[in-house]
Amino acid sequence: MTALIFGLLLFLGLHSVRIVADDWRSGMVARLGAQRWKGLYTLLSLAGFALIVWGYGQARLAPVPLWSPPLWTRHLAGLLMLVSMLLLAAAYVPRNALKARLQHPMVLAVKVWALAHLLANHTLADLLLFGGFLLWAVACFRSARRRDRAAGTVAAAATTAGTLTTVAVGVLAWAALAFWGHAALLGVRPFAVG
Repeated sequence: MTALIFGLLLFLGLHSVRIVADDWRSGMVARLGAQRWKGLYTLLSLAGFALIVWGYGQARLAPVPLWSPPLWTRHLAGLLMLVSMLLLAAAYVPRNALKARLQHPMVLAVKVWALAHLLANHTLADLLLFGGFLLWAVACFRSARRRDRAAGTVAAAATTAGTLTTVAVGVLAWAALAFWGHAALLGVRPFAVG
């Protein structure tokens, strides 16, 4: 559990710098240069992510159950994951209605992903992992919206093609993950009975 906690602190801590110390971040970028800052940030983020993956895997070997989720929470999680995949697609497909309206669909995708997994899972490691990401996503979204208001940021106008592409990519990504990828990568079949 220690590796999971340390990984979460490192990864989410780095990704919280703009939330809690944006001026310090700007100063570091100016002092180190954008490329060196990005390189250091990426290296430390990957280290944090690796610790999260390894620590969570280790915690799954000796789970500490906290509650017993009802079966329907898996189905709700599956529906929420469809929303999450649509938001994730919206972050990358240009000129779509979700991005035009929400402006930060990636952070919202993380928020919905974390909530879905909190509902369907029940161990201490799940609470730390998904709860940590949920709290981070809430704070990050609020901070990003505040920065947008201060800067007068206006999202690019949406097009029908961009929106339809977003929906198609999101649905295909969800289906691939739900019916194949989740089991292949994590050994867990989300819609398995029992």
